Parts: sequence; structure tokens; C-alpha cells
Amino acid sequence: MPALLRLRRALALGMMPFCALLAAAGLVRLPAAAVELPAGPQVPKLTHTAPERWLNSPPLTWDELRGKVVLLEFWTFACWNCYRSVAWLHTLEKKFAASDFLLLGVHTPELPQECRLDRLLAKMEEYDITNPVMIDNDYSDWKAMNNRYWPAFYLVDRHGRIRGRYVGETHVGDRNARRIEADIARVLAED
Repeated sequence: MPALLRLRRALALGMMPFCALLAAAGLVRLPAAAVELPAGPQVPKLTHTAPERWLNSPPLTWDELRGKVVLLEFWTFACWNCYRSVAWLHTLEKKFAASDFLLLGVHTPELPQECRLDRLLAKMEEYDITNPVMIDNDYSDWKAMNNRYWPAFYLVDRHGRIRGRYVGETHVGDRNARRIEADIARVLAED
């Protein structure tokens, strides 16, 4: 992606200090410790509280998740980019298993057949998805987060603040994975 486009995207997100914007655009190089993740807005409340809207977990709230670093993933099972990110998500869970880290999925269907619980459960079994997943068939969480992409990942700190937003298919060791993993480690290291 051209440097100017990266800079515009980061500016549009409004979530990076100026030096980090320049680094994100590839215009300057900063040591990893010099790039801070700014505290963004509070994450909106999770929109589904009924037990039948949650898989692999009872309903969760952000208040219950205080103290944990959460990667909130918007996905849908018929999306190839989401499917191809699953292997990386499995390695991510293993990498941070000993820490206060949680991968929280939000399944927001793109196609009508993805609204069917039996199909979602079958795909979760096929993909070996064991992390908590909230079913967002009505797009309420999608809209609350102002999300637009599958897959999309939001890094939420221990205080419920959004610290990063990442989009697109992600593979073990690729640029997006390295960035997200570094950001998770950085937020986990904070008080």
C-alpha cells in the first residue's frame, strides 16, 4: 500500500499520534518502543445478552472483561478472508495463552445462509473455533463498532478502550500479524 494511502487511513482512524502516523505511512522509522498505542474511545457495550446468542461462553460484558486484553474479531463463516485468518488466530491464542488475553469473535453474517445456527456450529467445529463467539445476526454490534469489513480486528485494553483497529486477511508471520501481535504484547505489558 502506498505511503500516502497508509497515512490517510491512519489519519481517518484518528487513533495515532503524529510520529506514529509518520511511521505507519513509512515516512520515518521509529524504534518499536517509541511507537505508542494511543488510548482510543471506550468500546461500545456488547449488544447481545441472551445466552442463545453466545457460543462457547455464557454472555459476556465489557465490565466482566475488565483486566483482560481482548482482540475483538468480526467474521463470517462463508468469507474466505476470514477462513484464511483462522490458522493465525489459533497461533495467536496459543502465543498469548499464559496472559490476560482473550480472542472474542463476533459472527456477523454476510449471506442469509450464515444466519442459520446449525451451519454456524458446523463451521465452528470444522474450523476448531473454541473461543467465545457472539452471534450478531441483526448487525447491532457491527453498527455499534461502525465496522465495515470481514475480517476486522479491534484491540481493546484492560480498561475497555479501543487501542487498535486492523482489517483484512491475516496469516502467520505476515505484516498485519506482526503488527497486531506487537500491539497486543505492548498493551499486555501496560499496567
